[in-house]
Amino acid sequence: MFSKRVAAFARSGRAFPLNSAGALSVARGWQMATAQACRAQFHTTHLLRAETVKVPDMAESITEGTLKTWTKKVGDTVEADEEVATIETDKIDVSVNAPMAGKIVEVLASEEDTVSVGQDLFRIEPGEFASESKPEESKPAQEEPSTPTPEKPAEKPAEKPAETAPPAPSKPDAKKETLKPVPPKEPKASEAPKLRVPGSREETRVKMSRMRLRISERLKESQNTAAFLTTFNEVDMSALIDMRKRYKDSILKEHDVKLGFMSAFARASCLALKEIPAANASIEGDEVVYRDYVDLSVAVATPKGLVTPVVRNAESMSFIEFEKELSNLGKKARDGKLTLEDMAGGSFTISNGGVFGSLYGTPIINMPQAAVLGMHSVKDKPVVVDGQIVIRPIMVIALTYDHRLLDGREGVTFLVRVKEYIEDPRKMLLTA
Repeated sequence: MFSKRVAAFARSGRAFPLNSAGALSVARGWQMATAQACRAQFHTTHLLRAETVKVPDMAESITEGTLKTWTKKVGDTVEADEEVATIETDKIDVSVNAPMAGKIVEVLASEEDTVSVGQDLFRIEPGEFASESKPEESKPAQEEPSTPTPEKPAEKPAEKPAETAPPAPSKPDAKKETLKPVPPKEPKASEAPKLRVPGSREETRVKMSRMRLRISERLKESQNTAAFLTTFNEVDMSALIDMRKRYKDSILKEHDVKLGFMSAFARASCLALKEIPAANASIEGDEVVYRDYVDLSVAVATPKGLVTPVVRNAESMSFIEFEKELSNLGKKARDGKLTLEDMAGGSFTISNGGVFGSLYGTPIINMPQAAVLGMHSVKDKPVVVDGQIVIRPIMVIALTYDHRLLDGREGVTFLVRVKEYIEDPRKMLLTA
């Protein structure tokens, strides 16, 4: 109350009646008013208004990851749910999004740091800042042409560098320069190739990604656990190629999906799995788990490594339905948008090395599954048909299976059934 009276007198310009006690009261009043103003200013600082965002829950089995990239930096404004950072785990990449619109005021971890679920990651000041900053950034563009640059050389003719350094009066230009984090990253990717010269014996050490580490662990675990055995067979692809040529254009036009070989092999595998259920089973402790459904894992190569998204209930899908689902999963894999739900489970795997030109190969079982089917490239070969040597498109297929669950008879029978269905696709329509 007293501070308000002091302020009123100060605005009026009248002399304030002072005595020794009054002077002391005035001094105390100004002291109180100043303290209140400081407290009000302190309570509106960024540090008090900002909210801390923590590393989100990623999955039940994932407790930590590597902070790969900051897509936003301190001072950047973000919209609600906009991506701020990416965390790489041993299975998927997790996007950390802004919980609200605002401005990033502090980052609490650096790229390549290991971060745990619940750890403080960054601080954000809530509010809408985009509309406030845009008019300020647009002003210098209008003011620059009208700045009286000729006057400066007249006043200071000896200081020629001042002519080439107009950013001093236009501070927003400096802000624009600081808002360009992307260009410095581009040379890093091109530095290594430039340094390589003929005869160079330099070595480069690159830390393995979490996904690559996890892949190596699982593959070695598979080799150490399962009793591997691989059987091969040759498939005449003439009938399937003819069917694909006949219907691919109409299917693309009507269903907006490309008809490939994978849907036929998936259907043939599902029918063969009904006859050989052990190939669709898994070992859990001292028990064997048999399934009356087929969750088909399809190996997809991505820049970060091999992933195996799962097509659920593939046994109930038609060719077109399977191709649509596979197309969606493949796009998500290439874009790094696969979730743990997309890859969890799986009872049988198909791997198509033929798209890269592979002729033969022994695929590794995706544990705890019992078998994996390997497809390879199609090559014209001379074969004997009805006593005549003819040229036919041939694909070598391989089945690697766990000998603990499948005997040789079952493994070979499974691959023969797949061969029969592919060489005469009409049989798949006659089998329930």
